[in-house]
Amino acid sequence: MVAKNLLILGSTGSIGKSTLEVVDQHPGKFVVRGLAAFSNVELLVQQYHKYKPEALCLVNESKADDLKAALKGEEVKLMFGEQELINFTQFYYVDIVINAVVGAAGLLASLETVKQGRTLAVANKESLVCGGPLFPEILKKTKAKILPIDSEHSAIWQSALAGKENELKNVIITASGGPFRTLPKEQFRQITKAQALDHPTWKMGQKITIDSATLANKGLEVMEAVVLFNIPASKVKVVIHPQSIIHSMVEFNDSSVIAQLSNPDMKLPISYALFWPDRVESPFGALDFTKLPDLSFEEPDLDKFKALKLAFECAKTGGTAPAVFNAANEVAVDAFLKEKIRFTDITRCIDESLQKFNIVSAPNLFDILNADKEARLIAEELIGNQKC
Repeated sequence: MVAKNLLILGSTGSIGKSTLEVVDQHPGKFVVRGLAAFSNVELLVQQYHKYKPEALCLVNESKADDLKAALKGEEVKLMFGEQELINFTQFYYVDIVINAVVGAAGLLASLETVKQGRTLAVANKESLVCGGPLFPEILKKTKAKILPIDSEHSAIWQSALAGKENELKNVIITASGGPFRTLPKEQFRQITKAQALDHPTWKMGQKITIDSATLANKGLEVMEAVVLFNIPASKVKVVIHPQSIIHSMVEFNDSSVIAQLSNPDMKLPISYALFWPDRVESPFGALDFTKLPDLSFEEPDLDKFKALKLAFECAKTGGTAPAVFNAANEVAVDAFLKEKIRFTDITRCIDESLQKFNIVSAPNLFDILNADKEARLIAEELIGNQKC
């Protein structure tokens, strides 16, 4: 196998670090050509010295001098700012761009990657959620490929290979249910930041952990699945599976259900995407069936977890609705992490932002970026006026 050249956006986050662990596990199989981070200069410098990429990008320009000082005398191209992150995806000899940037900021980087005809391994679900209407035409023109890194979408991808596209009946996304699956709805107003960040099965960044607690993350995955697999929202189901062993399933028209199982470890779906179309020997996520807990399943409670209900509605509506959902959620989660609002206010902020916004059904890039901007302003106003 010829070594694959990688560009990793979000290298200092949880997905980025896991990607580099996969690289470490397979010496000689990958060359890290470039690394991009938002603001973690210290870790980015450590990664540079270990992998010696030819270029680094730091999105937070206020820390540019820190990075320059830390790498004084090194022969490495340094880039700064959001626009340079987009330019970074044009790096001339890269086989795979891994987009692990958090939030809607990854959208333009994802679009530029596929415009270049490159393979995009995407963990930034917001790219596809917000920009979903834009990708099909670009992919048709450039023949670029989008490979999912999220464990759920990787599981759907792998399971769907068991049948033909026209035989697919439903995709079934599993959810752990988060830390509040059994907590009575009446107690949700008292949920603290520390409680919401204590996920029962996954160790992730703060934003995605809060999304998992509200089930907004599962809602984003529903909207992403519609785009990734080119299916109507009516074919996407969600089932609560607390043990997080089955990562998702595909149901075919003969009622057969194919599932992908492993212990929770993001390095497994990352490995699958990086080595695709091949599989390689790997220790990540290995199962011992004799030691597995009982596997259980239940319907999601859409009354307790209204974010998921709203996401299904946005997936069916399409257009700019998913972008509004995502933007309002990002603003509300940030406010909750700063302890400005209650846990229950997150979903209320999403709901009220959607009600105030005029959805564009067939958006262009300007419409999507404008929806993202305006929805953030609406959400911030709601929070500032204590109306959510």
